[in-house]
Amino acid sequence: MSDKKKIPIPKEFTEQQFVPQAEMLQVSNKPNKLYIGIPKEITMQENRVALVPSSVATLIGHGHRVIVEAGAGKESSYSDHDYSETGADIAYSAEQVYKADVIIKVAPPTQAEIELMHPNQILISPLQLPIINADYINKLRQKRVIALAMEYIKDESDTFPIVRIMSEMAGISAMLTAAELMATTSGGKGVLLGGISGVPSAKVVILGAGIVAEYATRTALGLGAEVRIFDNNIYKLKRLQNQVGRPLYTSAINPHYLEAELIYADVAIGAMHSKSGRTPIVVSEEMVMNMKPGAVIIDVSIDQGGCFATSEVTTFDHPTFNKHEVIHYCVPNIASRVARTASVAVSNILTPILLKAGSTGSIEHLLFNNHGLRHGVYTYKGCLTNSYLGERFSIKSTDLDLLITSNL
Repeated sequence: MSDKKKIPIPKEFTEQQFVPQAEMLQVSNKPNKLYIGIPKEITMQENRVALVPSSVATLIGHGHRVIVEAGAGKESSYSDHDYSETGADIAYSAEQVYKADVIIKVAPPTQAEIELMHPNQILISPLQLPIINADYINKLRQKRVIALAMEYIKDESDTFPIVRIMSEMAGISAMLTAAELMATTSGGKGVLLGGISGVPSAKVVILGAGIVAEYATRTALGLGAEVRIFDNNIYKLKRLQNQVGRPLYTSAINPHYLEAELIYADVAIGAMHSKSGRTPIVVSEEMVMNMKPGAVIIDVSIDQGGCFATSEVTTFDHPTFNKHEVIHYCVPNIASRVARTASVAVSNILTPILLKAGSTGSIEHLLFNNHGLRHGVYTYKGCLTNSYLGERFSIKSTDLDLLITSNL
């Protein structure tokens, strides 16, 4: 064996080549971890919470940090212990929560809460046009906050997921609320929403043919009421009939036909949604004056201004008011009546967005690549980016695409 000549090892296959060289291995960039704050809601009798414990557990399992203000989940029947068991930090002051990089709320922040924010912080919350003003927008601009309106965030199918899921609950809740308000014990005329043998059923007029209208229609029909649906989008009217699975009285929003139906209506539901700004007013004050005394208006569109000329924002403390002898119910967060279900629904939509943001590096990077999420942004690092708000409050707005391109 010793007489055999050693086979020379080519230079390109030297022994050193076979020694592991850790410094030469490709190291993947670790995704940034999010620091998420969930404050306790303090306005409008808001009972929902933005993230439920199961979602917090998922986020923490992916390495993110979540801080929850004490009592944030109480009205949705979630205790501080439920959150601490998932690994969340429990804060005993709002100041601690607002140190987080991402703040998620299910009600718009107050101006006092905006004061606690810091530059480049991400705010995800509803916008609710009736309760904001120019000063509110300017405060967010001064703080250089990146603010996203939940109701304007789109998904891959170009629909509004938060609006859709809240609309499903709002449609059911609106009809059940109307049934309660018509009762004698609630100050109504004592009319049963559903018909019984020998007594005509109540008449319901629904403005809009979207998701709220669909679920309100299902509930009304299930109770035995007569339903009239108005919308200028004929495709939506056809879709609603197909979804419900039966012929319905439908019409374009013709003032003559609409007024004729409202005169005999026991219930009128405002269920119109605007993609970017205020909902149009389709029922004038004169039409409301001609409605039956004791009729009920439920304006689900009030969070975008309302579609009845007589609508004004109300709260759960005082949910109704009478105008022209017509009962008005205009609570913007109507889904908050079923806080636990609503909280789980919102949390289910926000959690995948947050997980995706963590995997891409940050919510800002996700904005760059996600048109649907970008659609929800209305202030970005000191600039107003929503043209409708700019026109409404006489504030200069800037195209978000230009701002993001220059900042990344």
